[in-house]
Amino acid sequence: MADESQGPPAVARKSTPSSTASSPKRHGGASPRLNTATATFHSTTAPDGELPHNSTPAAVSIPANDIPVDEEYEINDSDSAVDAGSELSDTTSLYSDIIKYRFENGRRYHSYRDGEYWGPNDEKQNNQLDIAHNLYLLTLSGKLFLAPIGDNPQQVLDVGTGTGIWAIDFADQYPSAQVIGFDLSPTQPSWVAPNVRFEVNDACEADWGYEKNSFDFIHARAMYGSIADWPAFYQQALAHLAPGGWFQQIEMSVVPTSDDGSVTEGSIFDQWGKISLEAGDKFGKDLRIHEQIKGYLNDAGFEGVVEHVYKWPIGPWSKDPHMREIGLWNQLHWQEGIEGWSLALLTRVLGWSYAEVQVYLSKMREGLRDRRIHAYHIM
Repeated sequence: MADESQGPPAVARKSTPSSTASSPKRHGGASPRLNTATATFHSTTAPDGELPHNSTPAAVSIPANDIPVDEEYEINDSDSAVDAGSELSDTTSLYSDIIKYRFENGRRYHSYRDGEYWGPNDEKQNNQLDIAHNLYLLTLSGKLFLAPIGDNPQQVLDVGTGTGIWAIDFADQYPSAQVIGFDLSPTQPSWVAPNVRFEVNDACEADWGYEKNSFDFIHARAMYGSIADWPAFYQQALAHLAPGGWFQQIEMSVVPTSDDGSVTEGSIFDQWGKISLEAGDKFGKDLRIHEQIKGYLNDAGFEGVVEHVYKWPIGPWSKDPHMREIGLWNQLHWQEGIEGWSLALLTRVLGWSYAEVQVYLSKMREGLRDRRIHAYHIM
């Protein structure tokens, strides 16, 4: 079975030149830290979702049997842009070659750096991204992030902003902040608050093009399969963070599994995990970042890295009300996402025909509806 090791979100601090001699100071005196999530979701140990400044980070894993199964479930079948008033820089200018999208097998893809990313940027896939945003909020008890950034953040960067929904919500919650979101696709909404700006940029660039040591908070999520050189990515994040700035990343495993053996060897969910990992490896941008973040952050020079692991059930099969709600939304998340997640990788990279992909997806949809399967994946 494909590797589905639990790699969690992480919290780490950016060191300062004086950190070896004395406690590093953050602007006004708080210890600088950096929050990041790995391919699971972030959570911190404090009740309010923030790490106590004097606490010692510790890895947290959710027990393997934490999702209670509702036995009745199996037998009950009844049950986003460029601000119009802002100047357009080289990365924000929407040149004709950027908005002349690539259309392939009935889906729309980015044209800037054509082929560097496998996900569509059409309405169907953007719906999936917004469903995922709701899942993140459900998992984090309504919070957009867990890093203790304070009440007055100034400069915030959202890497791989997608529809821009996180950046828009953050800017609304923190009017003090100037929020920049960048992505390969300019598909964000065109009317946004004056403290939000969206740009076209590539996270794989050797230099993101922003002022170094300038961001109080850098946020990234769902970047799996989009970065060829992760160590370079984290060096960019570290370089662009202000001393004491925070970084948070949320990723998910693409390998469904189960605790009760209902995801069996050779089943469609088992095939999905193996085929997805193979496609990512051949594409040159692997899909295992959820289990690699902590090591990369340590290697990059971040300090005090903390990871936390969450499970997302696929379907409302849990008898726990909260997990059941997450499972229901995640089932919709998969139903909306599976074609976009797989179509380009399977046809361009593994050489499948469009018809073969559709047969495969039909089997996946059957699996998603099968009440006997209690699948989940790591966040």
